[in-house]
Amino acid sequence: MAEPSTDQRRIALVTGASRGIGRAAALALARAGCHVVALARTVGGLEELDDAIKRDGGSATLVPADLTDFAALDRLGAAIAKRWGRLDIFIGNAGLLGPITPLGHVEPAAWDRVMAVNVTANWRLLRAVDTSLRASPNGRVVLVSSGAATACRAYWGPYSVSKAALEA
Repeated sequence: MAEPSTDQRRIALVTGASRGIGRAAALALARAGCHVVALARTVGGLEELDDAIKRDGGSATLVPADLTDFAALDRLGAAIAKRWGRLDIFIGNAGLLGPITPLGHVEPAAWDRVMAVNVTANWRLLRAVDTSLRASPNGRVVLVSSGAATACRAYWGPYSVSKAALEA
């Protein structure tokens, strides 16, 4: 039996897809029959993911991008809508730990970067893919948080705050 075309498969967007939890999620979704839109900064990691997905008989679209390039996230949302007309799954996994230091020692630029990657990028992507998620009969969103959101660790201030924001 032939594999369903990408138009018939579920479409899943995964951020931070080149390694760790994001890679594992992307591989699992591809094995479950989804076409994976894999977003990460590292081209090499994305290419390795693509090779693994293809070895398993799946398909992916690779999106090398920095999550703080908000205009690129808006363009991605528009491209998903134009190409597939829907998005079935969005997994916001990418995250940045940031500096491990007393909160009073965190530089404003470091704070802003953690918030941009962990909070603002997820909001911008949700905003960009909202129409596509609503076009799916079963659109779902998973934003990956951390135990640090509620059980804070010493010197993990920016990260803990950003993960708590995702849960709010």
